[in-house]
Amino acid sequence: QVQLAESGGGLVQPGGSLRLSCAASGSIYSIAVIGWFRQAPGKQRELVASMTRGGSTNYADSVKGRFTISRDNTKNTMYLQMNSLKPEDTAVYYCAAKSTYYGRYDDWGQGTQVTVSS
Repeated sequence: QVQLAESGGGLVQPGGSLRLSCAASGSIYSIAVIGWFRQAPGKQRELVASMTRGGSTNYADSVKGRFTISRDNTKNTMYLQMNSLKPEDTAVYYCAAKSTYYGRYDDWGQGTQVTVSS
């Protein structure tokens, strides 16, 4: 099992930037895919970005060119750099991990709130 803890959320003006962090502990050697999800009020949770063990990345169309997922293996931490933020990016952001390339994510963080507003 992997324990995940997000940080870095907050209030930012439209057009601004934030970097979310997700610290991992536990059986991190088992992680095949890491991902960032978000859930806005009244909406379903959606996958924002993911990265495989080999470094392949995938992004939702709504964030392509604005968000970047990365990881620092020396710190057991993954990141989501968010630029050119829009009010519609407002949501609770979660990091997640899974031990297989297909199927459901097994482990989740507690979430961090991101609010984009003037």
